[in-house]
Amino acid sequence: MNLEYRVNALEKLGALLIAISEDKSWEGFDTGVTEDEYNALLEMTKTVRVFNGWFTEKQVKNSLGAWGNQLTSDNLSKWLENYNLKHDNSDKVIGIIMAGNIPLVGFHDFVCCYVAGFKSKIKLSSDDDKLFPALLNVLNHFDDTVKERVEIVFTKLKDIDGIIATGSNNTSRYFEQYFGKYPNIIRKSRTSVAVITGEESEEDLAGLANDVFAYYGLGCRNVTKVFLPKGYDLDNLFKAFFPFQYVSENNKYANNYDYHKAVFMMEQYDLLENGFLIMKEDQSLHSPIGTLYYEYYSDANSIQEHLKQFDEKIQCVVSKKDIPFGKTQNPELWDYADNIDTIEFLLGLK
Repeated sequence: MNLEYRVNALEKLGALLIAISEDKSWEGFDTGVTEDEYNALLEMTKTVRVFNGWFTEKQVKNSLGAWGNQLTSDNLSKWLENYNLKHDNSDKVIGIIMAGNIPLVGFHDFVCCYVAGFKSKIKLSSDDDKLFPALLNVLNHFDDTVKERVEIVFTKLKDIDGIIATGSNNTSRYFEQYFGKYPNIIRKSRTSVAVITGEESEEDLAGLANDVFAYYGLGCRNVTKVFLPKGYDLDNLFKAFFPFQYVSENNKYANNYDYHKAVFMMEQYDLLENGFLIMKEDQSLHSPIGTLYYEYYSDANSIQEHLKQFDEKIQCVVSKKDIPFGKTQNPELWDYADNIDTIEFLLGLK
């Protein structure tokens, strides 16, 4: 199948994902997906949390909606026009190891392999092994070669020509040892930070709140540290964060919050908290769930230089000059993890 056919299949999938994210009833959608299949997908958004308590209906639908909004004709064309993609399929096989920290976190790697015409063998995280197979079944309605060219594996990956693996700093060492002989993209743990100047609007701070709390702060694109000008009134942040108090209704989040609050208090740290978020002054970048670190700065011009030393640890910098507030968990198709162009990597293997 050629590139145009694959892009058309992704567009149809995107329209279906938007419908599911908006909880629409089945309307045919001119896709070949039956009403029973559609309703099963809709029901999965409500039941998948049985297998992973972090994957609430709201968070799953946020992910599906974000993907649906990206898989449009305009976005796909804008993304792919920058590459000299061949229209024929490749017989080469790319292994993909997906993380499971947020819903469909590895889906972009699959989409890259798919549009580039590669076969793929995919190892799912046990924390997120329900959503991707369901979407794969849907995509096969629009491109009946999918099940022939995409394999979900449950043992070690082998017979591959390249590997894209995402995990923690610990698992990355295993990936490098086991897959180092293959062309590879191996990603380690990263996090995101925000730089506040004091000139932000209420809308900016509301966006920052989403960058902090989306997916309960579990993603590498979630802000876990804010840099603030000296004298900044933290009440501005607490006001913006208030609409996200619902996160404390999740037992897993609440347990993390209670645990870290107890640990910090036992160690007699100075804390600020509002019942669902602890704010702690700390020079570290990666705060635990339920906590947001902050650090004051005196020179706005030097903060960007300061952050350069953490290039390999930071996924996103959110500020008036960098990634806009509220956009970290809604990346464009061309916003590559770790700033490594996955399509260019794949084209180098053909």
